[in-house]
Amino acid sequence: MKKTNFDRYLEDQLKDTAFAARFKRAGEAWDVALQIAALREQAGLSQKDLAKLLKTTQQHVSRLESPAYEGHSLGTLRRVAEALHAKVRVIFEPIGKETGMHTAEATASYHAKRTATERT
Repeated sequence: MKKTNFDRYLEDQLKDTAFAARFKRAGEAWDVALQIAALREQAGLSQKDLAKLLKTTQQHVSRLESPAYEGHSLGTLRRVAEALHAKVRVIFEPIGKETGMHTAEATASYHAKRTATERT
């Protein structure tokens, strides 16, 4: 496939690490917005309908579905997910390590440290 002028321009811009970081963050916000809108549409709800379920305004739902918006709180995302019969999943990935495994998928030990008296 032949590269367009935009493809070449973007490729050049992505060489700038600051631009690349901003571009990646914009993509993440875009993903959240598209997922909310898609789930809402699959549920057959308008933004106004979802707003009523969330006890907020249609404008707020519109903002949540905007790719430019980055103010999503975990609490708000949980409320949206519950209203749309979905779940929120946050994944932290180590920077610079391409292991194919997300940190959240690694085996974790959550055992509380036991005192000497508890061990006996």
